[in-house]
Amino acid sequence: MDNFARRLKSGKFIVTTELNPPKGTNIKPLLEKAKRLKGIVDAFNLTDSHRARMAMSPMAMAHRLILQNQCPILQITCRDRNRLAIQSDLLGAFDLGISNLLCMTGDHPSSGDHPEAKPVFDVDAIKLLGIISSLNSGKDMSGRNLDGEPEFFSGAVVNPGALELEKEIRRMEAKVEAGATFFQTQPVYEPDLFQEFIDRVSKFKVPIICGIITLTSARMATNLNRNLTGVSIPKAVIAELDKSVDTESTSVAIAARVIKLIRPMCQGVHIMSLGREDLIPSILEKAEIAVSGET
Repeated sequence: MDNFARRLKSGKFIVTTELNPPKGTNIKPLLEKAKRLKGIVDAFNLTDSHRARMAMSPMAMAHRLILQNQCPILQITCRDRNRLAIQSDLLGAFDLGISNLLCMTGDHPSSGDHPEAKPVFDVDAIKLLGIISSLNSGKDMSGRNLDGEPEFFSGAVVNPGALELEKEIRRMEAKVEAGATFFQTQPVYEPDLFQEFIDRVSKFKVPIICGIITLTSARMATNLNRNLTGVSIPKAVIAELDKSVDTESTSVAIAARVIKLIRPMCQGVHIMSLGREDLIPSILEKAEIAVSGET
């Protein structure tokens, strides 16, 4: 069993983070970031042309992490591929040693750097999870037998701050029924509201990894409130950043504080550092999260 799946199933509080493949062929910075976090982070999400902005295939980067004995989670979206391409890519990913997947519907191309690109969306995240479950059982989406089946550990995303929370919880339930074995959440900054969400979804009995974005300025926090649906950063947090004379230390303190409060409610934290991966060790130290030291 893959290290990430094993640790999550063991009940260990895990730490994941996110890396964006390059828009080009220079992979050295990404691999160096991952190496610096070896033994600190349990697994790395590799994004799939994040926010519909063209970048190198995350499958290639996931394979490179495996080659340096680190654990990838391959994000796969439905934006650019039909069901044939999705199944083909999944089988290829498994052959490259990739078993952890995070299934997402994906952003519309109109929001990215190729707005003229035609969207596909042949399936959504729920159907994608069903495809993976079918492949795991030895059959393709059409019910035809495979010559050897993969063994994927598939997860999905959920937004505890969704404006239509009832609808979001129904979709979460549908994802569990389709085969989701873990969830990563959108960023959380209000632990009390997160606890209310956890109380409502604990019946699904799946591990939940709580997301948090490292806030490096009041302006950044304000922009996230304006532009990231379902994310609510309290005014007090923005004011704390605004009056800070050392925003880096304040950023670390805010993230650590949130992690301490949400830790009893979930099975891990997903730190979206947006290029500030160097802050992750300090955040975890201040949050009193012991690192595994494992590869």
